[in-house]
Amino acid sequence: MSNSLANCVVSRTFMCLRKIDLLFRSSATSLTRNALSRTSVSSRVSTGPLSRFYCSSSNMFHARRALMYVPASDKRKINKAASLCVDTLAFDLEDGVAVNQKENARRSVGSAIAGCRSVGSKAELVVRINGFESGLVDDDLDAVYSGSHDSGGGLPDAIMLPKCDTPEHLAELDLALSVHHEGTTTPVPLIVIIESPVGLLNLREVCQFGTQSARHLRLSALVFGSDDFLATLGGTRTKDAYEVLYARQSLVTHAKAFGLDAIDLVDIDYKDLDSLRVQSEEGARMGYTGKQVIHPDQVPIVQAAFSPSSTQTKWATELIEAFHRHQETGKGAFVFDGRMIDKPLLLQAENIVRLQHAISNSNS
Repeated sequence: MSNSLANCVVSRTFMCLRKIDLLFRSSATSLTRNALSRTSVSSRVSTGPLSRFYCSSSNMFHARRALMYVPASDKRKINKAASLCVDTLAFDLEDGVAVNQKENARRSVGSAIAGCRSVGSKAELVVRINGFESGLVDDDLDAVYSGSHDSGGGLPDAIMLPKCDTPEHLAELDLALSVHHEGTTTPVPLIVIIESPVGLLNLREVCQFGTQSARHLRLSALVFGSDDFLATLGGTRTKDAYEVLYARQSLVTHAKAFGLDAIDLVDIDYKDLDSLRVQSEEGARMGYTGKQVIHPDQVPIVQAAFSPSSTQTKWATELIEAFHRHQETGKGAFVFDGRMIDKPLLLQAENIVRLQHAISNSNS
């Protein structure tokens, strides 16, 4: 199938999803009951290589395959990043900026965002602020929301909070954001980085607060900060990253349980692209939706690893079309490709098509 034909099919299928969702609501009860009566628990839960595309949240449909950090103090790198075909750019006020350049980075972040948008960048534009242990959160938020507006700059699509250890950190951020969001009902999308064993142990409570209790923020993604995590643990980083296998699995499990994107560890050896490909494909198999990158050469490899394959896109498109046909004939549960179709499989198919649609739009 050619790329133009594939994009046409995906686009046509995407336009049908709203109608299918309405149809599904009307028949979901009978479909699910019939399917569950014919399907074992293990076969419903285990969905093979497509399982990473199952997510109950609409966050899945915003492609975050590669999340690239760009120091907000470095104009050359900002200009370079604006021309990249990357899903998410994180303008950094934290670790990527020297202490004596923090104020310069704050002054520049608004114009960096505005500059990317002015040249037509379709990337999600995020600001990584400093963590609460730094005492710089209020200064960072003032620069992002007040300073950027005053200087004609742009506001970010999301905020990234590093070193998130407890739900109290989110409560503090929620309170801080209330100053800038007074009278606004739309919460700020939040991406948090888990960088310590304490943060991992408190991850369930962090996710609960970020998705249920906060008023001015809404948790949308978890990021695994492997190097700080390993430093706290006292471990040694290796190529295969087995020393953080438990932490990676725990983070992606929590992310999927709460309907969040899961962004995998960064590969700091940016010149070893073969190793990057292996690690990216491994992360995709584990269920991660994307990966952190620090160099432009890493972007295409990472985004390819976290994209649906042509086989997966074909499967999803045909399953949705088959569901539509069966709904028109008044049929509920049906067999497709040798498997009884129930709601989780249909949601997987819809997620794949929506993700492919988002990727096609970002590349057009």
